[in-house]
Amino acid sequence: MNVLPNPMKADDERPERCELVDLAGFLAPCHGYNPTALDRVRILRTEAVLHDIPVLYKPGAVFVLQGRKQGLLDGEVYLYDEEHYLAVPVPVPFRMESVASPARPLLAVYVEFDMRLAAEIASQVSTGRSEPVADRVRGLVSSRMERSIEDVVLRLLRALRDPVELAVLGGSILRELHYRVLIGPQGGAMISALQQRGTSGRIVQSLTRLRETYTSQVTVAALASEAGMSVPSYHVHFKTLTGSSPMQYVKAMRLHEARLMIARHDRTVAEIAASVGYASPAQFSRDFKRHFRRTASEEAKWVRRHLGELA
Repeated sequence: MNVLPNPMKADDERPERCELVDLAGFLAPCHGYNPTALDRVRILRTEAVLHDIPVLYKPGAVFVLQGRKQGLLDGEVYLYDEEHYLAVPVPVPFRMESVASPARPLLAVYVEFDMRLAAEIASQVSTGRSEPVADRVRGLVSSRMERSIEDVVLRLLRALRDPVELAVLGGSILRELHYRVLIGPQGGAMISALQQRGTSGRIVQSLTRLRETYTSQVTVAALASEAGMSVPSYHVHFKTLTGSSPMQYVKAMRLHEARLMIARHDRTVAEIAASVGYASPAQFSRDFKRHFRRTASEEAKWVRRHLGELA
């Protein structure tokens, strides 16, 4: 009896794919996030199956080389696995699940965007092309892992293994990776986010402002006024981009920042609560458990176990 070849297996056995997985495994020997010689690049290794985990990524891209992740934002599912990568134009809180096992750990490369470099490339791309830049920005975008992207990621991992090659080529490889993402299927929306054009651009500016002032008292009326919108209009456009209301977004940002501090044993819970803008430690503890479904001490243990010291 003839047996049809398994296209996924055939693709997995391509030399480039095998080398990607081998390099990622070599560069990420420890569970959790592993540092690399480039500050903006980390490699995650995990053997755990995770469900409904709150995450908040910085702008960048995630390339899963083995295993599978998917994000849920405002009812939409964003797959990032061996065939797809996740682009994050703006930081948005969402829920994540992942599939991995001890026999086949999840290996993923996280690249945080250099925003100045990305803006420079976006300007060059939009100047050199006649098609209009998309006005609608999405907080998350899942795109197919094309060979051109895979090739850049492979060269990046090769360079990370060789200090001389990294010193000579690392900067140019990262620049090319920014470029490849920005000309991908999600490029128009990402360029709009970087250039802060139109209505979406004003919300992106507002998110930047929130990032700088999230520990202070925030009112939606003030945010809407700064964006030049009415409060109802601001609410609608903010939720379209981030999947949450402005105050839910601020709360998530405060809780995620606090989570990192707690995991690192920076200060007491009361001190951390105050530092991220909570007047009441009791309210902070209630919000924290509602968001992460664990107490602060339980979450600290979970983070160190699954995400390591670089969470």
